[in-house]
Amino acid sequence: MSLPLQDKTIIVTGGSGALGSALGRLLLERGAQIALLDRAEASASLGEAPGLLPLGGVDLTSTESAQAAVAKVVGHFGRIDGLVNVAGGFAWETLEGGSLETWDRLYQINLRTALVSSQAALSHLLEAPAGRIVNVGALASLKAGLGMGAYAASKSGVARLTEALAEELKDRGVTVNAVLPSIIDTPANRADMPDADAGRWVTPEALARVIAFLLSDDAAPITGACLPVSGRV
Repeated sequence: MSLPLQDKTIIVTGGSGALGSALGRLLLERGAQIALLDRAEASASLGEAPGLLPLGGVDLTSTESAQAAVAKVVGHFGRIDGLVNVAGGFAWETLEGGSLETWDRLYQINLRTALVSSQAALSHLLEAPAGRIVNVGALASLKAGLGMGAYAASKSGVARLTEALAEELKDRGVTVNAVLPSIIDTPANRADMPDADAGRWVTPEALARVIAFLLSDDAAPITGACLPVSGRV
């Protein structure tokens, strides 16, 4: 019996982070070949597993850098079947006490990285038998709370990108979907919120399983979806 993602080549941006690493590990277990792209130096967290290509030093806000990374992936694996846009960041800041630079920075790391990466990979995904793009948005994009304006606005952009690109590609064999997590249970979030009940959050492993489903053939009828993955928040 073949594995659900057998021989598919998947790019994961933000591959050195908690979610990127968990997703990379799961995709390898399910038979995929993966490239982990990150601005940080290539992570050794997954060892030297067959079918793994870690690429560090990639500026995903730069078209040239993203295109060069995609070219390396194609040169190494020969194809691209899926792209998962995990790269991003968070900042809590009120408008009164904050700065416009925060809005610009979160746009760059949350929305522009997804846009640039999708453009760089698109021609290869269109050549795949069943291309997949999965974006990591945020539940906060549906309704922003106090101090969440810049973050929610950038992640709302990810949701609108998902919907528009899904419409653009729906008759061309590529699906585009997004997951909208609430709070991901990472060491950084536990440190920032030491009094919170992390048991109510979404683990990286659980979110990775949802993403892996959207990359699979079983998810072929789904495109343009922004799927809340809220845990018990």
